[in-house]
Amino acid sequence: MNSRLDNQIVKSIVSLLIWGAICIIAIGAIAISNLVIAPSALALDYNKGSLVDTDFSGRDLTDSSFNHANLRNSNFSHSNLNGISLFAANLESANLEGADLSNVTLDSARLTRANLTNAVLEGAFMANTKFDGAIIDGADFTDVLLRRDEQDKLCKVAQGTNPTTGRKTRDTLFCP
Repeated sequence: MNSRLDNQIVKSIVSLLIWGAICIIAIGAIAISNLVIAPSALALDYNKGSLVDTDFSGRDLTDSSFNHANLRNSNFSHSNLNGISLFAANLESANLEGADLSNVTLDSARLTRANLTNAVLEGAFMANTKFDGAIIDGADFTDVLLRRDEQDKLCKVAQGTNPTTGRKTRDTLFCP
């Protein structure tokens, strides 16, 4: 009888160890998959940062803040920038190709020679923003607040259709 009780105790202990190992492996797999699948940053504050040549490509930076940041030559291609603030940011020669810039604040920002190819800027606030030499092929400027002189400058180079929204760049800028 003692031997049978010992066998049941051993079986119970082994069973508990196996279940414990399975739980640890499952928790580890979930943690690793979250690190690999979700390269996002949650509403981070990059205000006044010197972020020259920084690679933010493919990131989810929703609601983050880059006010007065130096982002010259930075890469934001194919990033989700929905709702972020780039007030007075230096985005000279930045790559914003295919980025979602919906509802972004870009007031007083410098987008000199920036690449906005196929970017979605719907509802962005861009009063006093400078676009000298910016590439805007396929960009969607639907409901964007721009100064009239900057809008006229953009209309001189506007071409293409945004692949995400299907809207023509010239139409979204109300070009003649």
